[in-house]
Amino acid sequence: MGGGGYWLLSHPQSPVPDHWNPLRDLTITARVTPVTPVQMRRALADETQCRAALAGAGVSFSLVEDLIVDEKCGIAGRGVLSGLTTASVNGVETRCATALRLAMWEHHVVQPAAREMLDSRVRSLRHLGSYNCRRMRTAQGKDSGWSSHATADAIDIVGVELADGRSLSLLSDWTTPGPEADFLHRIGRGACEWFRVVLGPNYNRLHADHFHLQGPGWGYCR
Repeated sequence: MGGGGYWLLSHPQSPVPDHWNPLRDLTITARVTPVTPVQMRRALADETQCRAALAGAGVSFSLVEDLIVDEKCGIAGRGVLSGLTTASVNGVETRCATALRLAMWEHHVVQPAAREMLDSRVRSLRHLGSYNCRRMRTAQGKDSGWSSHATADAIDIVGVELADGRSLSLLSDWTTPGPEADFLHRIGRGACEWFRVVLGPNYNRLHADHFHLQGPGWGYCR
């Protein structure tokens, strides 16, 4: 980038919109552009930027003291998440990075899909929690590796409550033909844009009732 280009992007009165400017901080509710992943990586790596992004979007994330258990378990950047950009969640202890990914998914995938496919909005997301000091589970039993839940780097979503009173769950609606199932399938696929690992009913029977949404990982979506 030449000196003139850097000045154009870095100047406080830059004419480049923030959501197109890689030097600007992430705004959760801004339109997604090719620059968004750059801004998001910075926010995920910096607790101050992460918390500022949540606060700027009206996400309810109340900081509490970090949880330190041992080298395998604990929550750095710990907080209680109780509301996203529009939808509420029952208070859940997690880390800022997980809350940020969830807020991006809710705003850019879940709510647009609800408006388009169900003519409603999602009032709340239902979950099974984020932090759990345990090893990974497989269909054959427990794996030797530690679960991403041990550091609150994942959250399990079981369904949604709609503003019109409908309640959708993966267990009941995933395989039932109709717009509700189509909606659940779409938001599951859409989660792969914001989480590195997404596991759901198509993965195995252990995930028949929830989406496992995980921040770090190798890029697996099923």
